[in-house]
Amino acid sequence: MQFIDVRTDFAFKKVFGSEESKDILISFLNAILNFGNNPIVDLTILNPYQIPLVEGLKETYVDIKAKLENDTTVIIEMQAYNQGGFGKRIQSNLAQAYLTQLQSGEKYVKHNPTIALTITDFVMLHDEKLKSSVITSFKFMETSQLVLFPYNQMEMVFVELPKFQKTESELSSMADKWIYFIKQVGHLTAIPKSLAKDKTINHALKVANAASLTPEELEIQEKKARWLADQEEAESERKAALEKLAQMKAEKQAVEAEKQAVEAEKQAIEAEKQTALEKADRLAKLLAKQMLQANIDIALIQQETGLDEDLIKHL
Repeated sequence: MQFIDVRTDFAFKKVFGSEESKDILISFLNAILNFGNNPIVDLTILNPYQIPLVEGLKETYVDIKAKLENDTTVIIEMQAYNQGGFGKRIQSNLAQAYLTQLQSGEKYVKHNPTIALTITDFVMLHDEKLKSSVITSFKFMETSQLVLFPYNQMEMVFVELPKFQKTESELSSMADKWIYFIKQVGHLTAIPKSLAKDKTINHALKVANAASLTPEELEIQEKKARWLADQEEAESERKAALEKLAQMKAEKQAVEAEKQAVEAEKQAIEAEKQTALEKADRLAKLLAKQMLQANIDIALIQQETGLDEDLIKHL
């Protein structure tokens, strides 16, 4: 049994954004988003999955757009690699989705909540406080008192796959199961027991089964999978190059530190030598004084102390 890798935008939309996937999307959103005691019962997929007119082309930055029964709009994106301006693009998509709810002349009171749900196959949020947070949510908030804006209708939710480290035996919640599904389904060869018990995940596995795809869909998915593999290889090479650069930098710093240590030791030896010479000079002068007081011949004093005749005479 072979399953498609839903980390590609094509497969993600195939599994979560097709007309037959409404129950899958409802279960997924209820697991990831915090709706409390008001879970999603129904929704409408506004841009249902269809085979791209140009094979492999990502037609939009938003993979799935859905309207919930309470008129909340949710835009969902699966992003495999971090690109320049990606964070700003998410905010732009969220603002655009919120703004386009109203037709010209309609009153702002008709605006409904909008959520941007982004799944990333890379760590996007590096703050130390969020290093173990797989799911994070951002809303407008007063910064000094940390009070939510009372009229807030826009929210950004992130699911960072690399931060999810649970094994199959450790899956406990529906959120765990869906995140595990997204991260691992492309590597599965059989349905895991922990996922087989849930009806909607079983449905998702059925849709993700490569055997259920048409030849055209398989071709597109293969292109997307190859692209994903190429990106992973490029990322691996980039990391290897950065590690090599860091190693070379560390070696250079180590050599520099060793040079500095040798120089410091050289200076210490020189200082010690200078101290010894000064001490020897003082002792020689003291000895010369004592020999002068004993009326010893200057020539003999020179011989014993190594001091200059004029210096001895001035002692």
